Amino acid sequence: MSLHLFDTATREMREFQPLEPGKVGMYICGLTTQGAPHIGHVRFAVAFDVLRRWLTIGHGYDVTLVRNVTDIDDKILRKAAEAGEPWFVLSYRNERLTTEALDLLGVLPATYEPRATGHITEMVDLMDTLVEKGHAYAAPDGSGDVYFDVRSWPEYGSLTGQSIDDMADAEDADPRGKRDPRDFALWKGAKTGEPESARWSTHFGAGRPGWHLECSAMARRYLGDAFDIHGGGIDLRFPHHENEQAQSRAAGTDFANFWLHNAWVTVKGQKMGKSLGNALEIQELVKIARPLAVRYYLTAAHYRSMIEYHPGSLTEAAAAVDRIEGFLERVARVRPYAGLAGTLPAEFAAAMDDDLNVSGALAVVHDTVRAGNTALDDADHERAAALAASVVAMTDVLGVNPLAPHWGSHVAAGDQDAHAALDVLVRDRLAARQAARAGRDFATADAIRDQLSSAGIVIEDTPAGPQWSLSRAPRSAGPA
Repeated sequence: MSLHLFDTATREMREFQPLEPGKVGMYICGLTTQGAPHIGHVRFAVAFDVLRRWLTIGHGYDVTLVRNVTDIDDKILRKAAEAGEPWFVLSYRNERLTTEALDLLGVLPATYEPRATGHITEMVDLMDTLVEKGHAYAAPDGSGDVYFDVRSWPEYGSLTGQSIDDMADAEDADPRGKRDPRDFALWKGAKTGEPESARWSTHFGAGRPGWHLECSAMARRYLGDAFDIHGGGIDLRFPHHENEQAQSRAAGTDFANFWLHNAWVTVKGQKMGKSLGNALEIQELVKIARPLAVRYYLTAAHYRSMIEYHPGSLTEAAAAVDRIEGFLERVARVRPYAGLAGTLPAEFAAAMDDDLNVSGALAVVHDTVRAGNTALDDADHERAAALAASVVAMTDVLGVNPLAPHWGSHVAAGDQDAHAALDVLVRDRLAARQAARAGRDFATADAIRDQLSSAGIVIEDTPAGPQWSLSRAPRSAGPA
């Protein structure tokens, strides 16, 4: 089955075929480094990380992923001024926090992660082209601003299906220098009171780039005039992506072949954001929930569906992770499977090829876990091991494999022999505990349990006898 993706530009499901056989170029709009990232900010990175993994693992493509950093804009300058620190200090600190957050959630590093401030030359070149072609102009008021002339480009509005006359004004600069209030700023002339470090000298005048210009220039620098996929949050469709497409195509490039957009994380029906006071920063969440559980939570819903956060969200995700991890631990105790090549079930592949139907793919994962637990109960260890290898393969695609070294799993595939040896030692102690209980020596039985607990080993008494597992990081529902 071929991969089909919902293209938000054409508003239809389309079969994905890369522009260059075997290779995929993907540009994802990264975060503006104005603050520490919360769970709503990073959903885009997790969603497109899943797509990247499926393109690579499921279809064998060589993927070049560019995820930019908007390290200068009006909000950054304003917040830095309010904090009384240089804008680049605030920006870089939040860039580091974003990198740490994405790493915590197992998001693979981008092939390139360019900063806007490092690509001024490419932006000026793009402006020159647009001015030469009659699609941009310098403001006549001497402000140093440069604007894109939206009425010069007949296709303006095609990405979002809007008529120019129905669009809101572009409120990114003083409208007095604009031919049309919807014209957007490519370049913002230096303003009184702004720091000298926040301006670059060009033949248009000293200033800094507009938000939309940055992404077009960086995408072209790293992916060329045409590339396969442009992605980002649904809130970026207008004006950001509309403006990116207009200025890039007006300059003579084909730009993106597919446009993909992920939906928001909401709280009580509202988009999560600091202005609502409902932001949940990643660095705080992982103190009360395993990063793997947070990743699972963000992965489990279809990327185009809204996710409503509630106090039990992470508890539910943690329980799902535990079911997967518990099965893999059970198998590891009886049959090492590190050398087995896990297969991706046809149902899993079909779900992923259907516009990344992750919920359908996870249903296959959990069906396989249940089948594997049944095989273990029936002492069919060979079948259980084969199913475990399949679970590992599927969860690798989704970035939620509990055995991946990134998560610091106690049962990483390469450690299964060590785990088997530990199982022998723990079961010896459990046998001694059972003997003590049978002899009504409860003090000794409790002492053995406490000894194992202090070593990080959790004992669960079941009808089939005591079962053990290594303790995991504490899990919580998280803040309300």
